[in-house]
Amino acid sequence: MQRPVHVVGVGMIPFTKPGASDPYTVMGARAARLALQDAGVDYADVQQAYVGYVYGDSTAGQAALYGVGLTGIPVFNVNNNCSTGSSALFLARQAVESGMVECAIALGFEQMQPGALKGAWDDRPSPLARFIDSMTERQGYDQAAPRAAQLFGGAGQDYLREHGIRPDTFGRISVRARQHAARNPLAVFRQTLTLDEVMASAQVYGPLTRYQCCPPTCGAAAAVLCSADFAKRHGLDQRVTIAAQAMTTDSPSTFEGGDMLKVVGYDMSAAAARQVYEAAGVGPEDVNVVELHDCFTANELLTYEALGLTPEGTAEKFILDGDNTYGGRVVTNPSGGLLSKGHPLGATGLAQCAELTWQLRGQAEDRQVEGARLALQHNLGLGGACVVTLYQRN
Repeated sequence: MQRPVHVVGVGMIPFTKPGASDPYTVMGARAARLALQDAGVDYADVQQAYVGYVYGDSTAGQAALYGVGLTGIPVFNVNNNCSTGSSALFLARQAVESGMVECAIALGFEQMQPGALKGAWDDRPSPLARFIDSMTERQGYDQAAPRAAQLFGGAGQDYLREHGIRPDTFGRISVRARQHAARNPLAVFRQTLTLDEVMASAQVYGPLTRYQCCPPTCGAAAAVLCSADFAKRHGLDQRVTIAAQAMTTDSPSTFEGGDMLKVVGYDMSAAAARQVYEAAGVGPEDVNVVELHDCFTANELLTYEALGLTPEGTAEKFILDGDNTYGGRVVTNPSGGLLSKGHPLGATGLAQCAELTWQLRGQAEDRQVEGARLALQHNLGLGGACVVTLYQRN
């Protein structure tokens, strides 16, 4: 890190099911105002904005921020699939760290439609074509199953075969996600589920049942980042610093050997985590709380190992021993994660940032992880991009 970057304000609106939200312009403006209010910063003092969304027209970022103010600043629109929000955060951090600006805002929102994710165009190559081809060669293509569920469910299926774990191990992740979300007033699903209910829900693909798949969600979240000098001049809260951050994209290993774990980003996640630990001079054993990309239960299990939270092949024991929750080694997804908090694609990375900022400030109320000082964020998008961020309490 060239110079410290502080997260001085965060905002998040309650996530909702499709059809129950305000328009993206209203959601985005509201989240931005919440972050600015939390920071104690006037929008006129913000020098650049980075806005993430996946399903929307060009300059939707401007349309949302114009509801906050017309200050003439540069507004950059970002689309990196499910890692869009953290990609916007990465760019805002980079701008502040480099000295290009003193204060920037990152905003993410999504106004989603019901049903499984699908591409918007059928007259041009899909950015995911190579991934689908690798998957099809490995396991075939099921016309009746959602594409994303086949990718991540296939990875879970490969892990299950290799390590001989029980299928309901994946289901336990969803049970814990609902238990955490029950404490989060901003989560879309706050009703707890039993393991029997999770496993009895409709089969989607491989080991995945319906309650093991994140829902389409609408929502918005934002973060205000600034330099230490800016924070001092304006008397802002400097408790939370971005200690390290890395962004990775796919390498040849993604498509070599027909390994579904790698097709869905295992190597990207592991590489980003290694870069972050090395830059910060810490290890996974030092992390107190994690918000990771649990778009499906299978991906949460894989990500435990990719991030080094538990050695390869030991994720089942990590789950059964309760090391992924309160009283265990590291609390994962105290917000409820994508599975239960919800997954409005462009907002997810910034909602993770908000949760971890609250955790490090000691403001997470019933979800508070006692003594949290180091927090790790993992946000993954197929196609592909992975952003891993380490936050530190000063």
